[in-house]
Amino acid sequence: MATLSGRTMTVVLGGGRGTRLHPLTAMRAKPAVPLGAKYRLIDIPISNAINSGLREIFVLTQFNSASLNTHLARTYRFDPFTNGFVEILAAEQTDASGDWFQGTADAVRKHLHRLNREGVENVLILSGDHLYRMDYRQLLATHDEMGADITVSTIPVRREECDGFGVLAADSAGWIRAFREKPAATEDLSHLAIPAEMAERWKTGDRTHLASMGVYVFSIDVLQDLLSSGEPTDFGRDILPAAVRAGRPVAAHVFDGYWEDIGTIAAFFEANMMLCETEPRFRFYDPSAPIYTRPRFMPPTMVRNCQVERSLFAEGCLLDGARLDRVVVGLRSVVHPGAEISEAILMGADFYEVDDRRAAMAARGLPPLGIGAGASIRRAIIDKNARIGAGAVIHGGDRPDEEHENYVVRDGIVIVNKGAVIPPGARL
Repeated sequence: MATLSGRTMTVVLGGGRGTRLHPLTAMRAKPAVPLGAKYRLIDIPISNAINSGLREIFVLTQFNSASLNTHLARTYRFDPFTNGFVEILAAEQTDASGDWFQGTADAVRKHLHRLNREGVENVLILSGDHLYRMDYRQLLATHDEMGADITVSTIPVRREECDGFGVLAADSAGWIRAFREKPAATEDLSHLAIPAEMAERWKTGDRTHLASMGVYVFSIDVLQDLLSSGEPTDFGRDILPAAVRAGRPVAAHVFDGYWEDIGTIAAFFEANMMLCETEPRFRFYDPSAPIYTRPRFMPPTMVRNCQVERSLFAEGCLLDGARLDRVVVGLRSVVHPGAEISEAILMGADFYEVDDRRAAMAARGLPPLGIGAGASIRRAIIDKNARIGAGAVIHGGDRPDEEHENYVVRDGIVIVNKGAVIPPGARL
């Protein structure tokens, strides 16, 4: 590993309203959405940064940030003998600005004075809704070795995958010469194809283009200069194309590991299902670079008389007489006898419903917390603290998008809202 010069501040972009992940973002910020039974989306970039030796981390957010604040405060506590921190920077009214963040670049602009500290040479900017494991020191080494103003981490993709990404063209030396943000599916992108000699060096195969991962390194003085006008609001749409057109030295760093943008319901669901496979493309545990999350003091999960295939379990669950196949089972989940669940995410609960509380809920005519006896759930997401009545049927599949009081359907996936009550025998 090359020796890196200077000091790097890390910024995680918490995103806007998270409409593509609605209703999971109805009561929480996008980075706080649960992932993989026991983690949250924000744990991915923060863990990558910590494992890369970067411990000065800001998280920028403005919507529904209470649960995110709580998670960060309870999870990332550095010892008093380091300068490490993970700090929320929310949109705020000041004498200089009284409005909300208008985009990713605008969010960084409004807090730039907090990043420009003594000795800081680089700012690493990360997205808060991607799943991957990356050593950012390799990216920073590319930035140093190339002498770049900006370095963009990229991933090789096939042409049919380009329409959801920022696509860039790099020359044989690794300099970015053109940038196109989210091109149309039918647009001619032949001029952005990876040069043959680079395709051979990077072993890209049928992946003909480079897509931006939403991971950037800026030299601090360059970032200040680019944001000084107060006009550009977004890195992908405004800052990067303008920097390339102006002839600034913008370098491409090629990352060839697993990476997935999980900013939509369909992508989020499929990423969780991937984790259940026998040989998943991403594993949360790597002894050299684990993914961290909040430590909890909870009992082990108890599984009684169940048939279970390819499923993940968090701590503190109770499953009795159920059948599960490809299910992500979140914290404190309760599944009653006879339930059949497949291709589903159970986000669990924030509390245990003990005897007195259970009796009080029953007196109000409410089913117990969790999945009721004999319920059938397939291709669905059950958000936290939901009550699924006995015999209820919740089946996703080939069906149009719908929106109801207690659940919505997106991309053929039924999402039961946080705290929703589904009556016994209901069919969704």
